[in-house]
Amino acid sequence: MRCDVLTIFPDIIKAYLDESILRRAQEKGLLDVKVYNLRDFTSDRHRKVDDYPFGGGAGMVLKPEPLFNAVEALKGDGEERRVVLLSPQGRVFTQAIAKEFSQSGQRFIFICGRYEGIDERVRLALVDDEISIGDYIITGGELAALVVIDAATRLIPGALGDERSAEEESFTSQLLEYPHYTRPREFRGMKVPDVLLSGNHREIWLWRRREALRRTLIKRPDLLERMELSELDRRILSELREELL
Repeated sequence: MRCDVLTIFPDIIKAYLDESILRRAQEKGLLDVKVYNLRDFTSDRHRKVDDYPFGGGAGMVLKPEPLFNAVEALKGDGEERRVVLLSPQGRVFTQAIAKEFSQSGQRFIFICGRYEGIDERVRLALVDDEISIGDYIITGGELAALVVIDAATRLIPGALGDERSAEEESFTSQLLEYPHYTRPREFRGMKVPDVLLSGNHREIWLWRRREALRRTLIKRPDLLERMELSELDRRILSELREELL
């Protein structure tokens, strides 16, 4: 996955990229992220990237010139790029979109908004896609860009130490994850379920499937409506609904 990130706070992006799975993915050549300070694409001596909105109102707006200069400079190498604006107006980010990004083969330019937003001419002339990470407001697009990059990177083969991790995580199968346990077997009177100590892989799988369905039914029943259920899943859900009555 190849990305260019445009931001006025590059250190926010760099700090996260330099840790854990994303760092290792870069070292393996599976992830290539270049971070650019939007102020480097200004032409005035104050390196100004924002200005007051026409028509009045609170806050500042990111100016069009630096963003146009940055995108045009990056595209100047002839490589096609998909320009993505992190915005509350975008399509809501999901695991399916993360998979789409991880498998697209495209290079992305992520525009991290700040202040009250960006000049509308950037959206009209430059942006190919808009992504929202949820119906709430955060200070800037940097965290949103990192969410997208992180989620998509985890789906690149070889990015995780164990490929089963990505396959079994919440939302990959449209179910919430089953409970996890590790040593010690008993902690403050709370014991690990016996089935997990049995060594019977079929029984362990069944227990985990049942618990994943239980959690999803209780916490996110809307996910079950979109899921293609097997006959076993339907039977388990029927039993769980009776238990919960």
